[in-house]
Amino acid sequence: MNHVSIGAIPALAVLGPTASGKSALGLWMADQGFPIEIISLDSALVFRDMNIGTAKPTPQELALVPHHLIDIITPSDTFSAAEFVVQCHALIADIRARGKVPVILGGTMMYYKTLVSGMDDLPAANAEIRQAIEQQALEQGWPAIHARLAEVDPVTAQRLKPNDSQRLQRALEVFQITGQPLSSFHQRDQQADLQIPTLAIEPSDRSVLHKRIESRFLNMLEQGLVEEVIELRHNYVLDDSMPSMRCVGYRQVWEHLHGHCTRQEMIDRGVAATRQLAKRQITWLRSTSNKEVVDPLQSNWLQSVKPWIQNQIEALLP
Repeated sequence: MNHVSIGAIPALAVLGPTASGKSALGLWMADQGFPIEIISLDSALVFRDMNIGTAKPTPQELALVPHHLIDIITPSDTFSAAEFVVQCHALIADIRARGKVPVILGGTMMYYKTLVSGMDDLPAANAEIRQAIEQQALEQGWPAIHARLAEVDPVTAQRLKPNDSQRLQRALEVFQITGQPLSSFHQRDQQADLQIPTLAIEPSDRSVLHKRIESRFLNMLEQGLVEEVIELRHNYVLDDSMPSMRCVGYRQVWEHLHGHCTRQEMIDRGVAATRQLAKRQITWLRSTSNKEVVDPLQSNWLQSVKPWIQNQIEALLP
């Protein structure tokens, strides 16, 4: 029976850091017979032909339960948080119309934050302005762009690193389109967040997660991650500023293939970048409230969380 209240998203969210067992939990839920469909909350899984470095579910796993927002664009394209929100709401309605419960599963916390908190009425991207900023960065370097941003939006500039090209470009773009600093948009949105029952996968021992991350990255290389990036370069028009090639793992392989680091340095950088990503994800998760927490390092973690999942699924059934 449907007990979804006003101001709530009629779905279940499963959040966790990279390599924490999110995908395994989703497949386990399907195997337990829960009437679910999975909406991927992952900014890397949207790209076609990027399978190894994203730890994309296999065709066999994808066949066990319907997955959405996987393999929807090419590596040359972009997919924003705003686009995620629009497609996610449409998918939630479709899934519920089929009598199933949507499970929003992944670790791209910006997508989740935008889903529950809104978009701050930010303007759409402007290709001409973005190209002009990129050209200026090519000529002067991103630190010079950072200095320009500091003059018009010191609040945003202070929280961005001088080499964070993607966010610097967007912040300066917003200012040039609207004449207002990006930080002012964030301050305007005072409405309450939408509520969604959320399961947070939080490993109790970060050192164990670190070992998992290193092992997984080495395994990706054995599976052919370098060869995958070579093939992507051959099949698509790509450069290192594109979101696809800025994904953790792909960025480090790209640097290696362009002679910027040795193979061992690529491995060290890839593992370190993935650990830093996991740290940011865990820090963000721990700062959130209204969630059920499960430790994936406990031997019976799936069974321990089953009653909570069952209660939420029953409440969310259309």
